[in-house]
Amino acid sequence: MFFIPTLPFLDSAIDFATISFIASLLLLSLFSICFIFHLRFKSKNSRHLQNFNSLWTVRFLFVFFITFWALSELLRLPIFRRLYFYPLSPELTVPQQANLCKVHLVLSLGFFEPGFLVTLLFLLDVSVKKTTNPRTYFGVFFVVTSCIPIFLLHIYVVFFHGTDKHFPELFHRSWYVFLNSHGDKTVLCSYPLLSTILLGVFGALFIFSFLVSFWRVVSHVINKALRFRIYALASTIVVALPLQVLLMTASVFWSPDKTVFDGVSLVVFLSTFTCAVVGEGILVIKPIADSLAAGEGERGESSRENSHGGRSSRPPPVVEDGICTV
Repeated sequence: MFFIPTLPFLDSAIDFATISFIASLLLLSLFSICFIFHLRFKSKNSRHLQNFNSLWTVRFLFVFFITFWALSELLRLPIFRRLYFYPLSPELTVPQQANLCKVHLVLSLGFFEPGFLVTLLFLLDVSVKKTTNPRTYFGVFFVVTSCIPIFLLHIYVVFFHGTDKHFPELFHRSWYVFLNSHGDKTVLCSYPLLSTILLGVFGALFIFSFLVSFWRVVSHVINKALRFRIYALASTIVVALPLQVLLMTASVFWSPDKTVFDGVSLVVFLSTFTCAVVGEGILVIKPIADSLAAGEGERGESSRENSHGGRSSRPPPVVEDGICTV
């Protein structure tokens, strides 16, 4: 392991920065949920918006996964446990803090992150389907069942120690006890190499499937603005996900009490954070805003036609669900 001194003030600053990013993501997710339900209510009185609203449950699931991924990231922060767990309950013991680190790994890397990535892939793929009323409940079922294998594997790797005899400690170490200058014990969370390998295998399969859907969507898109959004989404995923796996692998070279480990953990967090923000912006907020604007335009056109007592020869704009809205 590389020797780099511990800087407590910098560690706290990194934790506060992480909490700030989590708070901003939660606000964005709340805004996305408001957008989803606003379109849901508007579509009841607009035939134009009904086709686009057909995937509202999948979009809500997408934001749900991102929201709870952000909340699960709080579990690994010692400053959060100290400020919010201790005032509400007796001081957590070392085994209890270690269990929080394990729960964080299983929920964050094993369920919520794979969940929102698979949902993102489903929304991208369905945008080029010809059907105007996709089966949203099938989409929810598909996303949840796709996450079960990696979720169960993470539970086995993190909570059951049958692999301890076959691998060095860095393969399965999910927590580390740090003794400060006052003699207080604090449990710091780490990334076991086996969990990183599982995420890497999932990431490789996901990126392959994502690129297949990406080229299919690009071949159907003519609008330059839509093409730019699709390329932005693809660039973010293809760069951020491998970077996350690479940095998680590199983190095993430092113990969790080193400042450089906190810096690496922050970049790991920001990699997923970027995917979540770009995904919500491109797959939820921007398409809904475009569809609402198109709906207002259609309503204004209908009002003008009624006021002139005639019919327009131009067909109303069509809004398809998914990323490709026109």
